[in-house]
Amino acid sequence: MTENTTTSGESIVRQRLGEWMRGDTDSDFEESVKRYDHYIWRKHVFMVVCIVAAILVMGAALTLGTYPISFFETYEIIWNHITGNIADVTADDVIFNLRMPRIITGVVAGAGLAVAGVAMQSTLKNPLADPYTTGVSAGASLGATIAIVLGVNILPMGGLGIVGNAFVFSLIPTAIMVMICRMKHASPTMMIMAGIAVMYLFSAITTMLKLWSDPDALKALYNWEVGSLALATWDDIVIMIPVVVIGIIVIQFLSRQLNVLATGDENAKSLGVNASQLRTICLIVVALIAASIVSFTGMIGFVGLVCPHVVRIIIGADNRYLVPASAAFGIALLLAADLVGRTIIAPTIIQVGVITSFLGGPMFLWLLLRKKSKIWG
Repeated sequence: MTENTTTSGESIVRQRLGEWMRGDTDSDFEESVKRYDHYIWRKHVFMVVCIVAAILVMGAALTLGTYPISFFETYEIIWNHITGNIADVTADDVIFNLRMPRIITGVVAGAGLAVAGVAMQSTLKNPLADPYTTGVSAGASLGATIAIVLGVNILPMGGLGIVGNAFVFSLIPTAIMVMICRMKHASPTMMIMAGIAVMYLFSAITTMLKLWSDPDALKALYNWEVGSLALATWDDIVIMIPVVVIGIIVIQFLSRQLNVLATGDENAKSLGVNASQLRTICLIVVALIAASIVSFTGMIGFVGLVCPHVVRIIIGADNRYLVPASAAFGIALLLAADLVGRTIIAPTIIQVGVITSFLGGPMFLWLLLRKKSKIWG
């Protein structure tokens, strides 16, 4: 949606607000306009704060390692690399080949999972929905288990056999949900229950294969399942970025329709929005985003569940702002969680999937127990 369209929409809101307040004094009208402007300003400030926080965490994360590089030197090295004026070849290699892939993976995964969570919660109108509600995580786990335990690769991808299996199997539960979604009178509740049913089925098969596996294969599978930003390389990132970025753009483009869908299927239909078709599109986009991330990072939970809730409390439920704000907050949260796992509990490195669960669990309980405001609706 273009900037002119957005500005025009806000102008209409201001005009209608003025018409509604016409019977009041000019001072009351001006006060209402100021409140609306502050409401919009707060959304933009929150996004800027999240972006700045992510940049600061990125700089701090790039300094970690056996090769000493200070905070400001990291940004100087990045600038020199971009401009082609590389002064220290060793430091440049450390930053761009050893440390930067982990950071970029965190940026892509954080933004993708958070936006996917927004789309799922808005599409299914359920506060407990997340990118894995479709069974993506269970499918990916089964695919990885088949590759590691049985040595069977679905796609001839050389050293990426685990990734190929995880990606293909992660889309199977989504395909089942899409077929259910296309059924007549398929409600969001029915879709969620179908996703849970497929998840339990795939999890049962995965557990059975684990019981038959040898210790070495089980260890390799555990290392993949725990979730880590260190698994992806530049070659993997090149695959992840287009899928995630295009998916985020599509969700942002559909944000106005998601706002309409939140009012109910009947209202959406009267306003020209095909609820079933919109859910199908969102399910496919979310599945592709989540599958492309999980295939390379393993299971990183709670980002897609908690981030939309936190952002919704701060800036409201308008998906036009909720999508980009959640992306920014997801980046900051995931990079911070990875930084905590690499520093706070040193010398042992705790994988980011464990840290997000430690942070996400109490945070979600806090959201549920808040008394002053609702977390949904």
